[in-house]
Amino acid sequence: MRPLALLLSAACALLLAACDAGTANRVDVPDGNDDDCVVPAGRFADGGVGKDGIPALTDPRLVPASEVGYLADDDRVIGLLVAGRQIAVPHNILWWHEIANFTLGGVQVAVTYCPLTGSSLCFDRAAVGGGAFGVSGLLFQNNLTMYDRTRDESLWPQMNRSAGCGPRAGAALTMVPVIETTWAGWQALFPETEVVAERTGFARDYTFYPYGNYETPGNAATLYPMPNGIDHRRPPKERVLGVPDGAGGGLAFPFGRLGENSAARAAHATVGGEEVVVFWSHAAQGAMAYRPRTGAQTLTFAGMGADAFVDAETNSTWRLDGRAVDGPLAGTQLEPVAEAYVAFWFAWAAFQNQTRIWNG
Repeated sequence: MRPLALLLSAACALLLAACDAGTANRVDVPDGNDDDCVVPAGRFADGGVGKDGIPALTDPRLVPASEVGYLADDDRVIGLLVAGRQIAVPHNILWWHEIANFTLGGVQVAVTYCPLTGSSLCFDRAAVGGGAFGVSGLLFQNNLTMYDRTRDESLWPQMNRSAGCGPRAGAALTMVPVIETTWAGWQALFPETEVVAERTGFARDYTFYPYGNYETPGNAATLYPMPNGIDHRRPPKERVLGVPDGAGGGLAFPFGRLGENSAARAAHATVGGEEVVVFWSHAAQGAMAYRPRTGAQTLTFAGMGADAFVDAETNSTWRLDGRAVDGPLAGTQLEPVAEAYVAFWFAWAAFQNQTRIWNG
């Protein structure tokens, strides 16, 4: 049975976020016979806040790390490297806003986080002509459903990575690679990082997590029941780095398994016929997937020390962000798997229902 107190906490958080929306319009839940959808319309639910009740941000102010006082070292951030800039978008901000639209050096992206599914994804907004994304107020299998602020609005379940309903139904979003780590972990990699400022124009306490004990790994509670139940092969709210493979497959790298007796781990695997390597840092509580090659040379990696990786072929030293910092390949950057992203296990398993689990 789902704890009532937890559900009330989550619901209250959504309602509080709606306070600034005034008379926000509502987006109708698609009905089961909606022929404008390419996803099961019956899996949408009304989040209770209305359209833009959770206010997405557009080009929020960015400041140096030294000017930020609302973040603790173990708070989680979504790290973005774009247009020559290093930017941290904290979960603390996205608990309350869920979407941050940026235009950076001509690159238009949307950094998104759903607190209910723990999913961090960044999208190129080219699929909507550079238009911004907003929060529709609907949930799809408990996941954030975005809408595009264009003349012909469509609904985009975040973890589907494509439009589910509307004129653009079926259109895919191109993902932009991000690295989710702790704030301290990101700063260790990029001391000169910029970060979203606390002054967003909205009255929020960005030090306060509004969902109670929702993120506890063993907590199976969700705001709405999952249509096909919960896959209990891993703790429901354990974070995993998922690498998709087609519509329903992929490989999940559970943080708990990556961190077993390992300060730094390099996990090699094959996903969809392609070799990948996942770098895991216990200190940063972060993982990212890369293609393990430079030019024609395929590399074999192992964790080394507290927060570094070494390849067997050249003995070069690499960091979590996939950059070689010492040895013959110093300065080389591995290609990230842009489609890889972090989410709670229960949500990853629901959206990639043929997923495998990395077995260590």
